[in-house]
Amino acid sequence: MKRVINADGASLGRLSTAVAKSLLQGDEIAVINSEKAIISGKKKEIKDEYKQKREVGTYRKGPFFHRSPEKIMKRTIRGMMPYQKPHGRAAYKRLKCYIGVPEQFNEKDAEVIEQAQKHYVDSMTIKEVSRSIGGKL
Repeated sequence: MKRVINADGASLGRLSTAVAKSLLQGDEIAVINSEKAIISGKKKEIKDEYKQKREVGTYRKGPFFHRSPEKIMKRTIRGMMPYQKPHGRAAYKRLKCYIGVPEQFNEKDAEVIEQAQKHYVDSMTIKEVSRSIGGKL
C-alpha cells in the first residue's frame, strides 16, 4: 500500500516517528514537500547543530551527512528505525522523500499527520537549514 504524506508545516521529529512506525509495519511511504518541514528551537542552535553533524568524520570514511532537504528528512527517519537490522533496512528501502510535489503525485490526496502539526514560536524549515550548511536549494 503506497501512502503519500505531506510534510508542509509538520514538525520534523513528530513526522519522522509516525513515518518510521508505518514503515516498520510494512507500508510504502512517499513524503512530499520535505523542504517545508519544521525544526523547532532557536535558529542559531539549530544551525550550529547541523553544521557540527556535517563536519564530523572524514571525507573518505564518513559518517556522511547530506545537505539536501529530502536527504536530511530521510536521514532523520532512518534514525528512528533499527537500521542495522534486516527488517529496519527493508523498511528504510520502502521510503521515498521528495522536494515539492512530483508529477506522479499531483492527482493523489496527500495525508497530513495531525500529531505533527504543532506550531512553535522558534523554528526553522529544513530548506533554511539546508542553505545554512551549504545546500543548493
